[in-house]
Amino acid sequence: MIDRPRFHGYLDVRELTLDPLDRPATAPAGTLPIATLVRAHHAYIWRLCRRLGLGESDADDAVQQVFIIASGRVSDILPGRERAFLYGVALNVIAKWRHARARSREDAEVDLDGFESELSSLDDLSDQHRARRVLDALLDTLPLELRVVFVLYEIEEQTVAEIAEALGIPLGTASSRLRRAREEFSTRLARLAARRRFEGETP
Repeated sequence: MIDRPRFHGYLDVRELTLDPLDRPATAPAGTLPIATLVRAHHAYIWRLCRRLGLGESDADDAVQQVFIIASGRVSDILPGRERAFLYGVALNVIAKWRHARARSREDAEVDLDGFESELSSLDDLSDQHRARRVLDALLDTLPLELRVVFVLYEIEEQTVAEIAEALGIPLGTASSRLRRAREEFSTRLARLAARRRFEGETP
């Protein structure tokens, strides 16, 4: 089974996705008013939407849709399972949003080439905004089923067991998907590093 330590590359995927105001809040257990759910889990759901392929404006709209759906189903949310419930709703919303605005994998490859050519110096990688754009481009090359487990494990720091439960898949399947996701992400990072070396820079 794949578990700690988590993936480390010269793009720190955890640090690139958390701003100080994005730190997840802790909510009390029990059936919660929708306002409390929003306060406790808005940042988490927004990060999922962004890291699973939605642009900022689409992510804002998708998050709103998630909580609108949740507000109509508050009685279905089990105590202590609020985040898992919202995750399930978010995944469905994201899948529909991505389908409606689908881009081919070839388009993602072209985008990645464009981001690579933008990185003209090491200072560019210290620019958080640009580094996040590169991270998004790298993630966008992964199939959604691999991207989901990579994001949940590497960025949201959930365990493989938690991911398997959330996705409703066997533990071995979750572990296999994470292994494949890491391999593909590492390949993209290596390609980026090689591009930078070819251009005479140190990755």
